[in-house]
Parts: sequence; C-alpha cells; structure tokens
Amino acid sequence: MKILIVGSAGSFSEAQNRLESTCDLEHVFDFFDCADPALYDFIFDFTLDENPELVEHYSKLKDTVVFLNTVKISLAELQFTYGKWENSIYGFNGLATFFDRDILEVSSIDGNVNEEQLTQLNFQYEVVDDRVGMVTPRVILMIINEAFYTVMEGTASRKDIDQGMKLGTNYPFGPFEWCEKIGITQVYETLEAIYEDTKEERYKIAPLLKQEYLKS
Repeated sequence: MKILIVGSAGSFSEAQNRLESTCDLEHVFDFFDCADPALYDFIFDFTLDENPELVEHYSKLKDTVVFLNTVKISLAELQFTYGKWENSIYGFNGLATFFDRDILEVSSIDGNVNEEQLTQLNFQYEVVDDRVGMVTPRVILMIINEAFYTVMEGTASRKDIDQGMKLGTNYPFGPFEWCEKIGITQVYETLEAIYEDTKEERYKIAPLLKQEYLKS
C-alpha cells in the first residue's frame, strides 16, 4: 500500500509515527512535486486549507482515496466552489499535533465513509460533521483564545495558565504551549474561519492574540 503525504516536514513526521509501520510512505512538500499522484492508494494533503483549488486535481484521481486537511474550509464549500467529485475524498484534522493521536477526525460530504477503505489504514477514526473547525480544533483553539483574554485581564501569567491546564485537565500541553506547537498563524486563521462560519462570540479573537499574529 502506497501513501503520499503532501505537506511540511513536521506533518510528514507525524504521519510517519502514525502510518509508516503499515505502509510504504512517501513525502512531497507540494502537490506539484509529485510526478504521478495516481500511483498512490492514499494521499493525505496537509496543505489544502491554504490551496483549496487543488481539489480540482484530486477530484480526477478515480482510484486514489484522498484525505484533505479541511479545518479552515468545509468539503461542502469546496464542492460549491470547485464542483462535485465522484471519487473518495474525505476531510481530516491536519493541524500540527492532531494527526499523531489515538483517533483521527474524518469528515465526508454526506456523513458517510467507506469503512473498507479506512480499515486498510489500520488506525482509529471518528466521523465528524463537515464543519469548519471540526470538533477538537474548535475546543482547543477556543481554550487558547480564552487564555489570551486571561493574560490581557492580568488574572494569571502564561506559565501559570499552562501549568494549571496540564495539572487540572491532564492535557498534554497548556494553551500557550499548544499555540506555539500549532503556530500562531494557524491558530489565528482557523479561529477567524470558525468565527466567520458560526458568528459565535466564544470564537471572537482576543486582541492580544491578533497583535501577536500580526507581528509573526
């Protein structure tokens, strides 16, 4: 089984931890670095959020199962903008630190997945709604955003907030540690996309977070 990973070195490292023992794994930084995408059984594209037009190329791969990082954009929006597809295209949570976990969040245009296809990958997955932000990113990014508000109010320091979160919830990272690992740009732009999608105040970006994003 051949799997292509499209994305950064960090994304490939997470994919290696998750998939390498069960398949032949290859890596390119950009979709167009790949000579023939049709040669692969599966493709995981961690860059799709930044390059949504690539879905037009993926929709032509009839025999390849394609997973697209759709944390900032839904599959429904991709189809609305670029046209429908007939092949197997799924969304997944490709933000840094979220791929190499026990359960991978997966979405589809109609809420259904081909279990036989996903079983080949030999990992646990959870089918979630086709919504911007999926599930876990919404929760973690909202916590990060609230942590920035807390620092603005002078209630606690970043170090104390990180330590309190890890001790109190047993999370692997505190909000500011997680923000650094995900990247301030990804945190800001994903929160912005979620807020535009929901208009819920809890996703409204803290001014301090925005300041740090603009300086990055």
